[in-house]
Amino acid sequence: MEYKPLPVGVENFEDMISEGYFYVDKTLFIRDVIDTKGKVTLCTRPRRFGKSLNISMLQYFLDINKKEHAYIFDGLKIKQAGNKYLAHQNKYPMIKLSLKGTEARNYTSALEKLKFEIAREFRQHDYLLDSPALNDAEKEFFAQMFARTASEEAYGSSLKILSEWLQRYHNEKVMILIDEYDVPLEKAYFAGYYEEMLTFIRGFFSEAFKTNDALYKAIITGCLRVSKESIFTGINNLNTVSILANLYDEYFGITEEEVVDALRYYGFEEKADETRAWYNGYVFGDATVYNPWSLVQYLQIMYHKERYPKPFWANTSSNSIVKELIQNADNDTKGEIELLMAGGTITKPIVEDVVYGEIRESMDNLWNFLFFTGYLKKVQSRFEDGRLYLDLKIPNQEIRYIYNRFIYEWFQQKVKVADFSDLYTAVRDGDVQTFHHILTDTLYQTMSFMDSGESFYHGFLLGVLRSMDGYFVKSNRESGSGRADIFVKPVSLRKRAIIIELKIANHIDELEKVCQVALQQIDDRDYAFELREEGYKEILKYGIAFYRKECEIVAGGV
Repeated sequence: MEYKPLPVGVENFEDMISEGYFYVDKTLFIRDVIDTKGKVTLCTRPRRFGKSLNISMLQYFLDINKKEHAYIFDGLKIKQAGNKYLAHQNKYPMIKLSLKGTEARNYTSALEKLKFEIAREFRQHDYLLDSPALNDAEKEFFAQMFARTASEEAYGSSLKILSEWLQRYHNEKVMILIDEYDVPLEKAYFAGYYEEMLTFIRGFFSEAFKTNDALYKAIITGCLRVSKESIFTGINNLNTVSILANLYDEYFGITEEEVVDALRYYGFEEKADETRAWYNGYVFGDATVYNPWSLVQYLQIMYHKERYPKPFWANTSSNSIVKELIQNADNDTKGEIELLMAGGTITKPIVEDVVYGEIRESMDNLWNFLFFTGYLKKVQSRFEDGRLYLDLKIPNQEIRYIYNRFIYEWFQQKVKVADFSDLYTAVRDGDVQTFHHILTDTLYQTMSFMDSGESFYHGFLLGVLRSMDGYFVKSNRESGSGRADIFVKPVSLRKRAIIIELKIANHIDELEKVCQVALQQIDDRDYAFELREEGYKEILKYGIAFYRKECEIVAGGV
């Protein structure tokens, strides 16, 4: 059987259908958009959840200049939705902008990228230049927009002006689609020119959506609803559909039933549990959905016989918010992160209006960002004192990987600047009391994740010891089994070599006993053999036991 190709990175709806890619039919989104009251709808979803493809789908169905592509909807659900909706097909002049490619180091460069996107959209309507619908002055203005020589103020008014011209030419009100509207603001925030970009975007949207009589409907997508007072000032007809809303809940992401059908189609039914653990768990309204980007990537690698899941979303989405949370975590926040990593839940007040400029003002703002951008999911909700509170949890293994990675990077940075010279001296000299004191103090400053078991403590101790000057630190996890957890080998064979075996205790009262078990294992399995063969005469061994953020150390000679 020849399978349909998987749509890896395909965001153009016409390409998706005409080239025969595997497609999960979401065309009833068109029906719901037509039925949605209000002129301007902001639909917020995390990155890589099909926003761009759905925007493209809307364009091909509604754009008056896409009539030759009407056939691509044959056989899809929207064609069975009734004449009420088919009457809208290819009816409206269309303005479509994608702002996802506006990343820049400074405001000047970002504005040039925005001008380029606006100019490209003007180019799609250059037939207006040959029409009597525009007078000479308007054609001159069009040419300036096209050439990117108009003023910043002119670009701020460009969507409203273009929509008025299109209505005049086609005698029909205009549909405006804007994809990833908040990308310029996110990039500006992290690059340091947020206020300048905010001023431009506020004026840009206000002109287009506040008093635009030529507007039929506008659909805006992004990750976050940036505060109404901050960016949507005066747009009284704004309808926000966030991940808390039931409207459109199944159109962004893949439902359980749809995933089962996809796995069955490609012959991977046995992978259902693994797929669910890694990529499911996002809750939008009443729907629980899978990450479509990661699902398609996973099906792709399985199709090519690579049968292990990977954190695909971690390598494509902007993870700056997670990094911000971890780097600025106080002791309470560290404890909450540890609880999440152990599979637990935390409770936080949730506010749908967010402001990038206020992200650092409180940890609650950061938790809000994490929720709305897909790094946490809703478990339960309640209203208390007029506020919405959510019990939040990490959605799946893929998102857990992202937290893991940034926690590890945070720890490595801490280790680089920390002074462990006293600890290194204690390790070399067998000074168990000092070794224990510094190691325990470091553990209490570190974010652990309790479900990681020995692997966490192994990585933790390796990170601490790797900077010992004049020593090689080797891990058995780098070179196979049958060896001690950690070897600390001096460059000089005349100096003392060290063997460390780690264990996890089930209770704090068992720490010392477990240390003795670790020491005995070093002897029973003769872990010192390799060191003796290399020529080391003096060998020190340590048994170290951990229980949460407590540890015990016992030393012995070989």
